[in-house]
Amino acid sequence: MANVSIKQSIVNNQVARFIFSAGIGFLVDIIAFYLLDHNLLERPTYNVFGFTFDNYTLSLAISFFMGVVVNFLITKYIVFNESVSSPARQFFRFVAVAIIGFFANLTLLNIFIRYLGMYPPVARVCAALSLFFASFFVHKFFSFSLSLRHHHATGVNSKAGN
Repeated sequence: MANVSIKQSIVNNQVARFIFSAGIGFLVDIIAFYLLDHNLLERPTYNVFGFTFDNYTLSLAISFFMGVVVNFLITKYIVFNESVSSPARQFFRFVAVAIIGFFANLTLLNIFIRYLGMYPPVARVCAALSLFFASFFVHKFFSFSLSLRHHHATGVNSKAGN
């Protein structure tokens, strides 16, 4: 009986669902990053549209956006499913936040690899974990437009007049 209660409280917990969503998106991201970095993109640099990119930078760009799509779908339907914003608006905002997150990840990845000498897949994990909690709040309040007022209005900690 206690297991059902614990399991149900985890399922009802938005942060726990976000951890699940972000975790699945991150698994897609890190597996794709590793495969791209080690198996598909074997040269140290690549020229794309006249710009030269390191192997790990190009690997990050591709894998990151694969993870973003997976993360958006799970987050939309499992984590913040009470959002009334249009799916197109949610996706646009989610991607806008993801682009900012991409450059934050890239900055941290460069620091970890170039200055701290970390192995790229380990540096990728460290960069992602460094930005996790900020991501939850930005997506909750911006991407899916859920405010504290919205939670009060939907019955979570409900008070009359909110």
